[in-house]
Amino acid sequence: MKTKEESKNVELPTAGGIDTPALPAVVDRATFQSELDALRLREKAHTREGDAIAAARRRLPVVEVDGATPIIGGRGAVTLLDAFEGRRMLIAYYFMWHTGHPAPEQCEGCTWVTTQVYSRDVTFAVFAQGPYEESARYCDFMGWEMPWYSAQGSLDTLLVGRRVGRMHLVCYLRQGSKVFETYWTTARGVEAMDNSYRLLDLTIYGRQETWEESPTGWPQQCTYTRTSSGPPTWEPVWPGGRPIAQWPRLAAGRSDNLCTTSR
Repeated sequence: MKTKEESKNVELPTAGGIDTPALPAVVDRATFQSELDALRLREKAHTREGDAIAAARRRLPVVEVDGATPIIGGRGAVTLLDAFEGRRMLIAYYFMWHTGHPAPEQCEGCTWVTTQVYSRDVTFAVFAQGPYEESARYCDFMGWEMPWYSAQGSLDTLLVGRRVGRMHLVCYLRQGSKVFETYWTTARGVEAMDNSYRLLDLTIYGRQETWEESPTGWPQQCTYTRTSSGPPTWEPVWPGGRPIAQWPRLAAGRSDNLCTTSR
């Protein structure tokens, strides 16, 4: 007799001599959402616990290190202090390396976290909720290279039961010609897309947003997501200015004209 968990698996035929991975139960939309809502309670508890841990992390003491410690960059020998590039904080990821070994023998773990989702039989793509021509121009301006699509004409179908115009992260599974939605999230759930928030949580000042529980005197200006100028001032401003990531693109001479007709 099968257990409850075993009975949820759907046994599908194999194709091309390759075993087909097991598929969880295929259910209607209401049942799927009910299961996801139950899981969401645990996800939210996890998020709140992460906030508490980040608050404790911001209260850790500090220890001095030698800012003159030498490191090697594209311009030769520099110092640890130089690596800050004039900013207040530095995050350094120490990539494991096996000296003298070829590329296939280097650390798969460090390669994985640096490469992100472009492995494990996963494709990452953007489904823009606006027209293709305009949104694709923005993609080109930012220099992004992931697959880019417009889902504008199909949003009511793809996002059934969800708010069109809000960010969403949706996971799908294909088996043969069948496609299954396996997960979705929104709001702070989409933080999984951006390592920046997780990395900022590790710094002494955190995300510097007003909702964070930080010691008195800690900087809390979410305006650091936008600035009125690029380097070297990076003057914060809200509203207005530009998303910070756009300034290097402008400095590189990229056009931010998203119009599909000439101005």
